[in-house]
Amino acid sequence: MGCRACEIACAVEHSLSKSIYEAPYEIPKPIPRIRVLPIDIFYVPARCQHCEDAPCIAVCPTKAISKTDEGFVIVDPMKCIGCLMCALACPFGHPRYSAEEKTMIKCDFCYTRVREGKLPACVEACPTGALRFGRFEEVMKEVAEEKMRAVITGKAGPGLVVIKPVKIEVEVKPAPPAKVSDIKSMYKPVSWS
Repeated sequence: MGCRACEIACAVEHSLSKSIYEAPYEIPKPIPRIRVLPIDIFYVPARCQHCEDAPCIAVCPTKAISKTDEGFVIVDPMKCIGCLMCALACPFGHPRYSAEEKTMIKCDFCYTRVREGKLPACVEACPTGALRFGRFEEVMKEVAEEKMRAVITGKAGPGLVVIKPVKIEVEVKPAPPAKVSDIKSMYKPVSWS
């Protein structure tokens, strides 16, 4: 859809005020940790994958990047020196340098919100449900149930539709030529005579 509600929610969540009305006026301006990238005709939200063996953790010389108990990869801005090693090591190019904060920033999956039992800000803000949060097995089960419900009810969502042209052989017989008497009788009710 490309509405970028996730980016706005992320920036607000990482702002000082946590208010959509005050955040745009803060200095430094809050930066979203998620990006929506236009790729062909699609809009793809790009955020940290919180890798099992995160290469960004391995290359960080100050150990500013670590993993929470829940498995979220986070950056400690007090330890980060902004060397960009994590950005080079990340296969998704996710960590970005913030010139205003002079440190690296990346998606932390709103781990403080998750600890409070809330959804990450981007997931909560997504109006279409394109972003989801949960254990892989749970999310896939939910997706499978939604797809089957759509198929059964006949409300299958948008997807790839393949149209195969079918050649239908129909024998068309030409109509017999009309007789002048038939044409005259056809127009008799509308004639002036």
